[in-house]
Amino acid sequence: MAIILKTPAEIDKMRRSGEALHQVHEAVRPMIVAGASTMDLEKVAAAKMDALHAVSAFKGYHGFPAVLCTSVNSEVVHGIPSAKRILADGDIISIDCGVIVDGFYSDCAVTYAVGTPSPTTKKLLAVTQASLEAAIEQAQVGGRLFDISAVVQEMCEAAGFGVVKEFVGHGIGKSMHEDPQVPNFGAHGKGPRLKAGMVLAIEPMINAGGAGVKVLPDGWTTVTLDGSVSAHFEHTVAITKDGPKVLTR
Repeated sequence: MAIILKTPAEIDKMRRSGEALHQVHEAVRPMIVAGASTMDLEKVAAAKMDALHAVSAFKGYHGFPAVLCTSVNSEVVHGIPSAKRILADGDIISIDCGVIVDGFYSDCAVTYAVGTPSPTTKKLLAVTQASLEAAIEQAQVGGRLFDISAVVQEMCEAAGFGVVKEFVGHGIGKSMHEDPQVPNFGAHGKGPRLKAGMVLAIEPMINAGGAGVKVLPDGWTTVTLDGSVSAHFEHTVAITKDGPKVLTR
């Protein structure tokens, strides 16, 4: 495993990438309403990227056809935007997006409720988001990688939710996916030592039911095996001597 440490100047470039990505998310957010299609969201995101002179990190990546992953309800990750997929009251949708600015990648996902979610769905969103924040707090110089992983697993399983094992977070920098992999499960005190200059995409993917998932025939869209809804939150986080810095806030 070759973990690439970033210089403060490179982290500053990644922050600018993260700021552009945040603006893309902010452009999409007001569009997440009942009656909108996931392709409507895609078009807004693509237009905002053009306006910011940011390049999509997703479109064309291993052949992925869009700038957004739009994963609705039981879709865990990698949902493909479609004019036929219309959002309805009570749905949830994960908007996962990445951009490249000045050669550096950023990656961020937020799961939104459309209208009024069920109490279980509301709890799923709250716990998954809280587990990401707790994981970010573990991204400290001198800690271990799986300290980040363990806190996600503990919080989400304590709430009765399933932690997806097949997909994980990752290092990020001049490439979308770098070492190390950042699972959402593991034991405290294990894994590589965390060092200043590491930049990680930390991304809990949590199911309301069981942990099992499968990929649909389109080769991308991943759904829960039991049909339960799934939440996904992600930030790009730099580990610094002054503590974790979220670059996509």
